[in-house]
Amino acid sequence: MFKRRLLPLALGLGLVAALVLLRAADPYPVQVLREIGFDFYQQLQPRPPADWPVRVVDIDEAALTAEGQWPWPRDRLALLVERLTELGAAVIAIDMLFPEPDRWSPDGAHDRRFATALAAVPTVMGFAVSPGVPALPGKPKAGFAVSGSDPLGAVPQLPGAVLPLPELREAAAGLGSLSLNSSDAGGIVRRIPLLWAAEEQYYSSLAVEALRLAFGASTLVVLGDTGGQGYVDALRIGGLTVPTSASGDLWIHYRESDPALYVSAADLLGPDYRAQVGRVAGHIVLVGTSASGLLDLHGTPLGENVPGVSIHAQALEQMLSGSFLVRADWVSGLEIVGFAILGSLLVVTVLQLGPLAGLLLGAAALLAALGASWFMFATSGVMIDASFPLLGLLLLYLALVFIRFLTTDADKRQLRRAFGYYVAPALLEEIERNSARLQLGGELREVTVLFTDVRDFTPLSERLAPQEIVSVLNTLFGALGARIVEQLGTIDKFMGDSIMAFWNAPVDVDDHARRACRAALGMRATLRELNAGNAFGLRGRAPHPEQLVCGVGIASGAALAGNMGLETRFDYSVVGDTVNVASRVEGACKDVGYDIVVVEATRAAAPDYAYLEAGSIRLKGKSRREPIHVLVGDADLAASTGFVELRTAHARAVGKLRAGAAAPGDLAACKALAAAVEPGLLRFYDRLGERQADFVEAAAE
Repeated sequence: MFKRRLLPLALGLGLVAALVLLRAADPYPVQVLREIGFDFYQQLQPRPPADWPVRVVDIDEAALTAEGQWPWPRDRLALLVERLTELGAAVIAIDMLFPEPDRWSPDGAHDRRFATALAAVPTVMGFAVSPGVPALPGKPKAGFAVSGSDPLGAVPQLPGAVLPLPELREAAAGLGSLSLNSSDAGGIVRRIPLLWAAEEQYYSSLAVEALRLAFGASTLVVLGDTGGQGYVDALRIGGLTVPTSASGDLWIHYRESDPALYVSAADLLGPDYRAQVGRVAGHIVLVGTSASGLLDLHGTPLGENVPGVSIHAQALEQMLSGSFLVRADWVSGLEIVGFAILGSLLVVTVLQLGPLAGLLLGAAALLAALGASWFMFATSGVMIDASFPLLGLLLLYLALVFIRFLTTDADKRQLRRAFGYYVAPALLEEIERNSARLQLGGELREVTVLFTDVRDFTPLSERLAPQEIVSVLNTLFGALGARIVEQLGTIDKFMGDSIMAFWNAPVDVDDHARRACRAALGMRATLRELNAGNAFGLRGRAPHPEQLVCGVGIASGAALAGNMGLETRFDYSVVGDTVNVASRVEGACKDVGYDIVVVEATRAAAPDYAYLEAGSIRLKGKSRREPIHVLVGDADLAASTGFVELRTAHARAVGKLRAGAAAPGDLAACKALAAAVEPGLLRFYDRLGERQADFVEAAAE
């Protein structure tokens, strides 16, 4: 009887072991099922659209109609490259092969012109991986360094390559592989190899070369695993680290096709090509073809057939976004162990508690596996296979029900216990959600911008030694920058003796105007402490000033946040009218006679702080003057009796100034009250009477 009871358990666990071995062997049907599951995830949540600095110049049907059938004379391609150069393309990558001389130009003039055009701008030519030719690309254009164990053996080996003409290859600044990984199930391109290897040398893909030139990098860093297993962890391109598969492949997270990605070659070869400058300038431009007759269409997980050049473009966008799909080696091990545990639990449950309990456990396990798999994909791009547990547990359950039916005796128990749900194994790690999100680049956001500048720094710098200037600025920027960062601000840049910072980009920051004001007050307090402690070493060194004085200007409003910069350098920043206003307001600190000046929008967004009206300033390009206020202190100061009295007296004095009346007595009363509230206001009131015109003109508008 004991052996009879153990037999179903042994059979069930044997089935679990067989399924585990099947998953570990990972035959082609299992791979197909897994990849179809990941395709479905991409269809549910494709990569969000964003305007990255990548464009595709498309030799489409319209271009063939306008310019004639392919291949075109190479002087037309040279003209295309010349016009892209003229329009300010940062990098030009050619997703086409030119292995033979131009048949339209027997004397080679067209090829020479093409080579000259390629040499005038950072360009990338491509080679095609081919086992049918013995040639190899020779020395790569990029340098390669290896960190960790050398994974050369794990990278796909280059059997041979179809190369562009030598003069074209030499003219280009980069050389990369055009080949895509079409060996995925169903001929769908899910991954592209970023690296190839041949004769102890690495070679990179077209997209990697284009990004390398865009960043102005001369060397690529291959990050091998630190455990000495000899596989690839990631590839570092300039300042970007791109996680890869063990063989150096990039899993592509596709976004839906966007016509804005493409610029027709017909538009660039036509007379009105300059109209495309806004779509080309500062962009990585890939030149390829979508014309169906040129046979460069490939399937994607989204169910679309797209040209190969758009797959390279999607890879570039993904690397720039920093949002990746990840399937590390530990994921496969986790899946096998998790299935073994769930399968064993299912065996025990079905055989001991019956099919209904097994059905409940199986359903709970499947829901947990699907939920965990989808959660990891949606939040962090980690791809965990839910297809094999779905099919494997279903087959196991049916087999167990059949075994139990065959082995259960006639006096089986009538009473069925109530059965609770078993929870699947917990997730190993929780990865912080990404904005995208940053969503960086090209989005209009409500921000608060802060500028600060050292007053009269130029005369001081003329009297200090260079190393002393650096010491002063390092001390100042380190202390003031800490106050900005404490309030979740983003330091945009240090400009000489100035700092620009902003709030509410690239991620949302609640109460960004209040945080900027709090940072400004903290900067004031910190600067006073530094001056009191002689942190800048200026005390007693006439004719140097005894202390540093800074002005701070703050403005709130709409601004465009995104990647800005030169052709080969990307820099996240904000631009727009709000930035210009903040800069002008900071400049007004000297005329106002106070160290922190804010605009009306900032005051309205943080109304509980202590402000005093400071008139208005005229801004270039605006018909109306901008009201400004001085920021005296925080909410506690605003509620204090002394400040309430000062604010009342100040309103009375400003009312007279606005009406054009003299108010020396009122200003003197304000000054007397200000001495007990904030000594820095004394100079403000000295200047206030001199600025009566600002109040009068504002009242007249």
